[in-house]
Amino acid sequence: MDMADNPKKTREPVVAGRFYPNEPQTLASEISRLLDSVVVSDTRQPKAIIAPHAGYIYSGRTAAAVYTRIKPWRGTIHRVILLGPSHHTAVAGLALPSVDAFATPLRSIPLDQQAMSELRALPQVVVSDAAHASEHSLEVQLPFLQSVLESFTLVPLAVGQVQPESVAEVLEAVWGGDETLIVVSSDLSHFLPYASARVRDRMTCDAILDCDPSIDPHDACGAHPINGLLLAATRHNLTPELVELCNSGDTAGDKSAVVGYAAFAFYPESSVPA
Repeated sequence: MDMADNPKKTREPVVAGRFYPNEPQTLASEISRLLDSVVVSDTRQPKAIIAPHAGYIYSGRTAAAVYTRIKPWRGTIHRVILLGPSHHTAVAGLALPSVDAFATPLRSIPLDQQAMSELRALPQVVVSDAAHASEHSLEVQLPFLQSVLESFTLVPLAVGQVQPESVAEVLEAVWGGDETLIVVSSDLSHFLPYASARVRDRMTCDAILDCDPSIDPHDACGAHPINGLLLAATRHNLTPELVELCNSGDTAGDKSAVVGYAAFAFYPESSVPA
């Protein structure tokens, strides 16, 4: 039976035990360790972040570096708009699921049904449980979000081939205020030699810092949601900041073929120090 025909369904975790620990206490302890390893003096509230989505042994510290910046706002942020690339299923546009909640080993997260209903009215938004069924790019962000926020609803979007303007239109529809955080999930280059990856990833980061909405999918697997965010960020006068940049050769992999990871925070112009 399709999920759409079965109400009150939950999307269960599919990469727990592979990308991150499956046992709740172990998972909570691992995320706490990663968050505690980062020292942050900046307490401005980010409106949006970009975080990597590899296994925690590879990119967990880079993700923690930006999620730590959310912790001071754990009681303020009550909704997360989460976008990531669809790795396994072709999507023409942006795909919502039909379920009511997303689960991790920690607990379930209710989906914002009202916001999702409004987004379904947009022509570039479709409903596809298949796009979410095996997708790790969104799932690996959830335990971090659960660890830095008190309670929140989720709007999960698996993003396929789509123009930046179409993504920006979706973000505009759910932009909200301080209660809404936008999270884009993306890694950078894939399987280049270490030195080549460092050069290429630095160029991609510079383009993101310039809010250039023409990132290529070969340079970031989440290029399509990133480009839409960059377009929206420009319109809302957000300023991006590179929080951390590394690759798997710096963490738990060899240097012959690495994957790049970066974390960014986007701040309202009025909150950026002079």
